[in-house]
Amino acid sequence: MALKSAKQKLFVKEYLVDLNATQAAIRAGYSAKTANEQGARLLANVSIQEAIQAAMDKRAAKVDVTAEMVLRHWYELATADPNEVIHHRRVCCRHCFGIDHEYQWVDEEEYDRSVNAAKDLTKEGKPPVLPSDTGGYGFDPIIRPHPKCPQCHGEGHGQLHAADTRDLSPGAKKLYAGAKYTANGLEIKMNDQEQAWDRIARHLGMYKDELKLKGEITVKKLEDLM
Repeated sequence: MALKSAKQKLFVKEYLVDLNATQAAIRAGYSAKTANEQGARLLANVSIQEAIQAAMDKRAAKVDVTAEMVLRHWYELATADPNEVIHHRRVCCRHCFGIDHEYQWVDEEEYDRSVNAAKDLTKEGKPPVLPSDTGGYGFDPIIRPHPKCPQCHGEGHGQLHAADTRDLSPGAKKLYAGAKYTANGLEIKMNDQEQAWDRIARHLGMYKDELKLKGEITVKKLEDLM
């Protein structure tokens, strides 16, 4: 069945942009005040349903993309763990794992540098105040705080850590949208997971304005796509 008006043809074209019937109706020239009702009415039209399905099939065939491929992409993005990209962690202080909770050094080289710095800063005629190494060596700056540390009381200190994006999982790579240095430091950009869930909901017909097409491909359960 052919579409009856130029507005209907334009509605079909606009609906394919974002699958939003209300906005498509507005862009097609219908009144913004009644666009919600108009969109629902248009989607209920069998001729419009067939035109949209035909356009979707034609578009997918051009790029060899299936509904399952698109849904899988959105699902991986929506369920990716942001902590893989950037996270805040609590790490130990210098006293957490030192012997008897004394100040712990990374290694002897670090300790020697501190001793030499103390000597250089000593005023002439006075003996230098040298640091102690009774806490031992082997400080690891990314270990979680010792819960009974008398200095930090198990709190350690906060540290913001950005991952090496070359090592991200496939899902996290979909989430990661780039990075740049600003006046305030490193800025990590991430794609919108809420938007991904919205697209999944639309794809599965969970909204009232979602198109119900005849012969629609049955989508597998989300857990089967993992």
